[in-house]
Formats: sequence, C-alpha cells, structure tokens
Amino acid sequence: MEFTDAYARSYAGARRKFIDAATAVGASLARHTHPDARGPNGEELSVDVAVIGDQRARRAALILSGTHGQEGYAGSAAQIAWLGSGDPACLPADVAVVLVHALNPYGFAHGTRTTENNVDLNRNFVDHAAPYPENPGYARLHPVLIPEDWTLAALEEADSEQERFRAEHGADALFDALARGQYTHPDGLVYGGRGREWSNRTLEAIVRDHLEAAEKVAFIDWHTGIGDFAEPFFLCFNEDGGELFERAASWWGDGRVKGQRPHGLARPNYQGLVFQGVQEFLGGRPMVGAVIEFGTRGAAMRRALRLDQWLRFKAEPGTDRYAMLRDDMLDAFVPVQQAWRDATLRHGLAITRQAVAGLAAW
Repeated sequence: MEFTDAYARSYAGARRKFIDAATAVGASLARHTHPDARGPNGEELSVDVAVIGDQRARRAALILSGTHGQEGYAGSAAQIAWLGSGDPACLPADVAVVLVHALNPYGFAHGTRTTENNVDLNRNFVDHAAPYPENPGYARLHPVLIPEDWTLAALEEADSEQERFRAEHGADALFDALARGQYTHPDGLVYGGRGREWSNRTLEAIVRDHLEAAEKVAFIDWHTGIGDFAEPFFLCFNEDGGELFERAASWWGDGRVKGQRPHGLARPNYQGLVFQGVQEFLGGRPMVGAVIEFGTRGAAMRRALRLDQWLRFKAEPGTDRYAMLRDDMLDAFVPVQQAWRDATLRHGLAITRQAVAGLAAW
C-alpha cells in the first residue's frame, strides 16, 4: 500500500479512510461520539471501532491508535494498512481483531498529545479514589519547562535546570521525573488528571462490548517518538520474565521485547497506562502486548513535548511564528518524509501479523 493511501492530513481525513477501509472488508462498526469536545471547525469527534471476525471469538487482538493525539496519524495508518492488506479475509479460526481508531479524538483533531482537559491519557488509568502517585522531581522542574515565550534564552534556562537535576540525581532519575506522570500541575507535561477522562470510560465500554467472549487478548497501542528513526521500539508491560512477557518475546523477538531502554535509559516508573487499564477491564483474563513506538527524534523529543504544551497554552495562533513552530512540532511526532512513512507501514503490518499469528497459536 502506498503511504498516501494510509496516511491522512487531518483527523477527519484519517477517520474517513479508516471507515472506508473497514467497510470494504465487511467489518462491524461502532461509533462513540464525544458528548462535549469538538474539532477545530466545530465538527463532531468520535472514537470509532471496527471488529473483524467472529465477535464471539475466544481470542481477540485489541489494537489502538491515537492515545496520544497527533501520534494517531501513524497508528491510524498502520490500522488502515492492515485492513487493506488482504489479511482480514483470512483470519485464523476463532480469532477476532478489534481496531480502536482515535482513542483521544480531541488531541488527534487539534494536533496535540493530550485530551480536551490537557490530560495525558496514557497516565490517566490510575485509581482516582486512592492517593495519586507523587512525582517531586517533576514539581521541581515544572516552573522552567513551559516558558512564557519560546526563546533560546528560556530554552537554555530549562536545559540548565535539567542538567543540574541530572548532575544531582542521574540521567535515569531525570527521565523518570519527566515521563512517569504527574498529578499536581494541570498545565504541565504528562498530567494524569484528577478523574477518569471520557476516553478512559469509553475504552472500558469498548472492552465490555467487544471483548466479552475473549478468553485471551493480544494488545497493541501504536505510538511515535522513542527509538531509532522509523524503527519500532517495544515497551512490554507484562510482568518481566513472566509467562505473558515471554510470549510477547516469542511473537516479536527477544531483542525487541527484553531489556529495552528508551533513549538508552532505564524505563520510567510509568503510572496510569492504557495497558494497565485494559488489564483491569479484562478482569484477570490474560493479555499479551506492548506499547509500540515508531522512532522519530530520539531524546530530542523531550523538547517537542514541551513545544506542544507551549503552542497550546502560551503561543499566539495565527502568526507565521506559530505556524512554523507548529509544523516543527508535528513533524517531530509524525515526520512528513516518505521514507519514514513507508517504513512505519511496513513495520506496522509485519508487527500486526506477528501478533495475530501468535494469538491464533496461543
């Protein structure tokens, strides 16, 4: 498939391509329309679900796109490429595939990582009735991370403060502070919210409605950013060394699943992941899977994450400066290069096939 057939230039365009591709293979479709949020032109936003295969199948693959809004372009394209590959017509017996398109439709439509409430959806699946996880390292860094103006001087100040933190606590601790999630600064990075987001509740309904019969589940949550350029990077959150973790490694390879160090650093103590939420929704039924990233700018993505927030809350839209910085931010998450997009489609299709084959043999 040509990348121009799978990739889109807007949330609305991606949704049309997804619905068309799902309809063409006879998928069962469901739509969850956001009750409040709207797109940049006032259009409705929704999470769309396509189910291919027997909805009573005992094995189901749950494949998500758009958990982090603008990263949805790549995840959507991977879903569309699989729908157009011919594979849906020859699914193994007793296997279904459930594609969830644009889990965070607000972020997808508005070109930002977070939800309508600036919540990082991939930090929102915590127990909101319990005390929230603490992140004192983030609290220290927060004042300099999103400057009032995006100037070299402000960025250098932030870099200096992060370097001081790294010198005191180490590079792993710095990465953990910036990535694990925080629940104290609603205008900050990786904010997990103070309650369940609409997308969180919607995903629970999708699992209930479409995976009720599934006894075994494969899981893929498509993302971008971490890893070598255009290469997949796997973050498996099954218990390290356990049976499900070993099964993930058998599907995708030991070298991809075991011992992964994002940006060459220790994996942060991520809080409130979608992966963890789905595990809870399944009520103990076994799930094997991973968050799978397509690499873009490596460690330089830290600045792109901050730019995303600055554009949303501090910038002046409508100016040439805003447009140029926004183009830079979007390219950091989903590079416009054909080589990157061709590679992500190729990898996405192969990874999906490995998951489906592994699920069928489980």
